[in-house]
Amino acid sequence: MAGSTDMASLEDSFRKFAIYGDTKATGQEMNGKNWAKLCKDCKVMDGKGVTSTDVDIVFSKVKGKTARVMTYEEFKKALEELAPKRFKGKSKEEAYESICQLVAGKEPTNVGVTKATTGGAVDRLTDTTKYTGSHKERFDESGKGKGKSGRENIVDTSGYVGAYKNAGTYDAKVKK
Repeated sequence: MAGSTDMASLEDSFRKFAIYGDTKATGQEMNGKNWAKLCKDCKVMDGKGVTSTDVDIVFSKVKGKTARVMTYEEFKKALEELAPKRFKGKSKEEAYESICQLVAGKEPTNVGVTKATTGGAVDRLTDTTKYTGSHKERFDESGKGKGKSGRENIVDTSGYVGAYKNAGTYDAKVKK
């Protein structure tokens, strides 16, 4: 069978896939969804020799009768079941060794995760130095938004009539 370093990295891969997408997972048991993801990400499933149906059947076969998850020992049995299908023409031991090498040291990948784009039109549309009119008032010199003071006209509640030029001069006139 595989060497001891391969077994350590194989178990490490098992634990990483077992906790993928589940915050409560301990890494001791893997559910069917994560088993299918492992087979897909590690290229165990090739679409010809090993299909998603094969992966699901093997999962059902190796786990306990009423269990919904499989342990690391059952995981190794599942790989043994899939190995001859994936590597036709090799002996059982060679096929198991090859399938272990596919899985060992791998981590779950995040395919289809949207990344923020900063090229093209996005840069032009978010450049505050090119804003004009009332939109220009919403940002300071550094391009940082002013918040509420940049969006609304702040009402002067000092008690004077709007646009009165001599606000604050009453006391100076009375003392004369």
